[in-house]
Amino acid sequence: MINLGSLFGKASPPLAGLDISTSGLRLVELADAGKGTLRLERHAFEALPRGAVVDGNIENFDQVAEAVRRIWKKSGTRARNVALGMPPAAVITKKIILPAGMGEDQLEVQVESEASQYIPFALDEVSLDFDVVGPAANSPDDMEVMLAAARREKVEDRVALAEAAGLVATVMDIESYAARAALERAHGGGKDKIVALFQIGASMTQVSVLLDGDTVYEREQPFGGHTLTQDVVRTYGLSYEEAEARKKAGDLPENFRADLLAPFLESAALEVTRAIQFFYTSTPYTRIDQIWLAGGNALLPGLVELIGGRTRIPTAPVMPFDGMLLAPGLREQQLRQEGPACLVACGLALRRFG
Repeated sequence: MINLGSLFGKASPPLAGLDISTSGLRLVELADAGKGTLRLERHAFEALPRGAVVDGNIENFDQVAEAVRRIWKKSGTRARNVALGMPPAAVITKKIILPAGMGEDQLEVQVESEASQYIPFALDEVSLDFDVVGPAANSPDDMEVMLAAARREKVEDRVALAEAAGLVATVMDIESYAARAALERAHGGGKDKIVALFQIGASMTQVSVLLDGDTVYEREQPFGGHTLTQDVVRTYGLSYEEAEARKKAGDLPENFRADLLAPFLESAALEVTRAIQFFYTSTPYTRIDQIWLAGGNALLPGLVELIGGRTRIPTAPVMPFDGMLLAPGLREQQLRQEGPACLVACGLALRRFG
């Protein structure tokens, strides 16, 4: 069996979480501070040239590899082991039911046999992994197993990026799983509570709805902050990189908010309300108790208030570092500004603790 190395396996410390997205790289390293408390050791961001990563695919290997080297040096981490993430669209997941009590070798053979039914590729073209979830709900003699598979070339691209920077890809996770883990640690769920997570990225918004911490609905929508950046480029005659930097710094002319930001916020709120309505009509659920916003655009001025007002659902940005101690030199105010964009990287870093 070709192992994803591992989507589900435990990682040995020290370990840094490295999130590779369209807009850039984010690195997070966590440590155990004792008594159930975590300490944020390192945090860094490195922008990527436009087009280096597109829809989760590594389009310019050399540019991304060089950015990995820069962010590792910038962060000051000594961790050589990294946890990386795969976009949800690049991974096929399926829960299967198998007889309980099988040995590891027997289980591996059975999983590979089952996988051939669900994977539209030859098994020698994929990286495959599985995790025993636990006893099957209505059958004590069976167990529930989560199967995950991705095209081998997609996995190898990320492993090679780490190797090019002198690092070792110890864990390969699924980005949506990492985000869910970080959200659960920071904000919890609550019994019978339904929460919706909107990760608004550069070109895509990932929607996840969780009940008691388990995903009951997922969807990707082609909407992101790239649209706003392009508007800034056209309106003010800036390069894409300069427009992105000045947008994040709030260093734009006075008419930016009224002419460009306000229409973008309206579009974002509309995307969220449409996604919620689609969730209601395509599932048995009729309520959402909390909306969490993540991604690089979660803290755009007025977005939280607008979405909360339109949906009439409590809305807040995710703060994945809440409840953590901070290593010397890290500034809490800066982390609150950058926290929502670090959700996946934080979840990846949590894999250090199993």
